[in-house]
Amino acid sequence: MQHRILVASMFVALGASSAFAQTTTPNTVQRDVNQQTRIENGLKDGSLNTREAGRLEREESRIERLQAKDLKDGKLTPQERAQLQRAQNKTSRDIQTAESNGVKGNPQSPSSERMQADVQRNVNQEKRVEQGVQAGTLTNREVGKLEQGQARVDHAEARAARDGHVGKLEQNHIQRRETNQSEAIFDKKHNAHNRKG
Repeated sequence: MQHRILVASMFVALGASSAFAQTTTPNTVQRDVNQQTRIENGLKDGSLNTREAGRLEREESRIERLQAKDLKDGKLTPQERAQLQRAQNKTSRDIQTAESNGVKGNPQSPSSERMQADVQRNVNQEKRVEQGVQAGTLTNREVGKLEQGQARVDHAEARAARDGHVGKLEQNHIQRRETNQSEAIFDKKHNAHNRKG
């Protein structure tokens, strides 16, 4: 009798662990949406300049690489979730610090407008990933692969903005990466794989 109870308890624990892994993935992607939106808003209202936004995009790239690594096996353990949350919390604090440090950007400058457009696409791409998770059309592994692609986009944005200026050619390069990412999201959302749970 005790053996049956132990086995039943293990199945319940495994099911809860699987459910936890499934439900936390949307939360981490939602944080990506929120933080990219904050960066975009900071550029639009001048509380962030292009160089600051680039530094923040570098941090976002690190977070997305971490998500990609953690979701490679299709699971997000409590330890991985905690590590991601710490990284996202640090970036959140860094966004707040950059917005309130007194350094202002010019939202109407061509460089800022280019960066705003790039970050807006980040927001849109992350929302599409989040919607795929919520609708069950993206698996955790697929989310991990998409976050790896988004990490490359954010890294390109960070490199372009490191000198405080995003030129037309740099933006063209970023836009090509964004288009590739958009196509990857579409492909993964419309393939035969679905989330279980």
